[in-house]
Amino acid sequence: MLSTLQQPPRSLSRIPLHLSSIKPLRSFFTVGSASVSASASQDQSSPPSSQILTVRHSLLSRQITATQLAESYLSRLSLTEPHLHSFLHISDTLLRDAQLIDRKIETGEDVGPLAGVFVGVKDNICTDDMPSTGGSRILENYKAPYDATAVRRVKEKHGILIGKTNLDEFGMGSTTEASSFQVTANPWDLSRVPGGSSGGSAAAVSARQCMVSLGSDTGGSVRQPASFCGVVGLKPTYGRVSRFGLMAYASSLDVIGCFGTSVADTGILLHAISGHDRFDATSSNREVPDFTSQFSSINLMESKPLKGLKVGLIRETLEDGVDNGVKSAISGAASHLEELGCTVTEVSLPSFSLGLPAYYILASSESSSNLSRYDGVRYGNQIFAESLNSLHGDSRSKGFGPEVQMRILMGTYALSAGYYDAYYKRAQQVRTLVRKSFKEALDDNDILISPVAPSAAYKIGEKKNDPLAMYAGDIMTVNVNLAGVPALVLPCGFVEGGPAGLPVGLQMIGAAFDEVKLLKIGHIFEQTLQGCRFIPPLVADDLVVAKDVFRG
Repeated sequence: MLSTLQQPPRSLSRIPLHLSSIKPLRSFFTVGSASVSASASQDQSSPPSSQILTVRHSLLSRQITATQLAESYLSRLSLTEPHLHSFLHISDTLLRDAQLIDRKIETGEDVGPLAGVFVGVKDNICTDDMPSTGGSRILENYKAPYDATAVRRVKEKHGILIGKTNLDEFGMGSTTEASSFQVTANPWDLSRVPGGSSGGSAAAVSARQCMVSLGSDTGGSVRQPASFCGVVGLKPTYGRVSRFGLMAYASSLDVIGCFGTSVADTGILLHAISGHDRFDATSSNREVPDFTSQFSSINLMESKPLKGLKVGLIRETLEDGVDNGVKSAISGAASHLEELGCTVTEVSLPSFSLGLPAYYILASSESSSNLSRYDGVRYGNQIFAESLNSLHGDSRSKGFGPEVQMRILMGTYALSAGYYDAYYKRAQQVRTLVRKSFKEALDDNDILISPVAPSAAYKIGEKKNDPLAMYAGDIMTVNVNLAGVPALVLPCGFVEGGPAGLPVGLQMIGAAFDEVKLLKIGHIFEQTLQGCRFIPPLVADDLVVAKDVFRG
């Protein structure tokens, strides 16, 4: 494993820094990153390393305007987007939305907790002011007539949507290569995948193209990209966040999740979008707690701030098939938790290996039903044909990509007469076993930990023609969706690869609706992990160059 103290070498940046962009980059990095901020000091009681709180302080103290921030992000996008392809659409109203925030502040009006926060939104989450394609040709140029509830709540709290991020078509994939429009690159190494299906959202946060972003997680689609791109990713408990406006893939598994560069920002975004919604019968009526209420400054922490907590390391996630570098990083993370006062023991989940085949049967079956609405009549682009059957068939065969077509066929087969009991019913029985095993393990432990994936990010195209190998990479994450419990991923180390090493994420799994504990542990872990800088080379280079320019 590479030393966590290793810094990315400057010579490896592939994105040129033009003089015309220097001024916007200065404002971007001064305010957008607490680590290089000279002027935006934080209150000692606020969570450290929060871009959201730093920006809020700077806006309210008139050190910078939201319009200046918007210009900085647009400049950043002009530099990075031709190489990363994180976004499918950029908001036309970005500057206008920022100016509205500035006017509210100037007139003394109250602004929401996300004022001046630039948010990326996965393109399978509906927005009324930008296209919502789901990464599919069948919805090319489709514009929803409403905002998803999560998007509406972001806007109500004065968050600013920066654009719609790329994804595997309808969320079906683990690399973002299955997008019908473009392939997104990993900011740590442009020749590697960012993960999927929320690869665009993870890459955008990692490359500092936005502060935070929304993704969706059906079997790991927030957590695996977070690990690959070295950012924080959170899959909430099923029902914590409304699914209204999320394009359905597998309705019993889908959740909307959050990405950020810190645990604090991820918790703040989760708080903004959580809560019951009358438009989603599966959303929980539980009161939404303040997810960051138990955060404290590192200066105020005890020597063993997690003393007494029990952590279970899932044995089945460290067996054959997991890269040695990943095992080493997770072992180091477990040792760090012990240093913080936790008792870490191995736990076994006997049904763990059964989760992957059960997941793919259930998810494919539900997608077969959910995607039947895209028939060229009710939804989606229509292919002219002489008969109704030909219209349906041609519209779907030309509108859906090969991965989506394959999963629809798999799901239809599993639900067909004579095979339902052998496949779908048995998969539901396995799901019950998985839920039971997680409950028993979490009754005995405060959290469970594991790797997020068997390896770090791999090369673009490496597994595109081997779907079974790609599916196997989801073995660490799908069980969490089957159980419906929350999971937090945060970077914990590096492995060899790329210009400056590749990040590895640690997955923390908590009990249902106990995101507060999960985020508290993650925050302490993150703040006490010494010597780690999870900043991709292209961002690190811009920081160094901008600093040199202004010093001179």
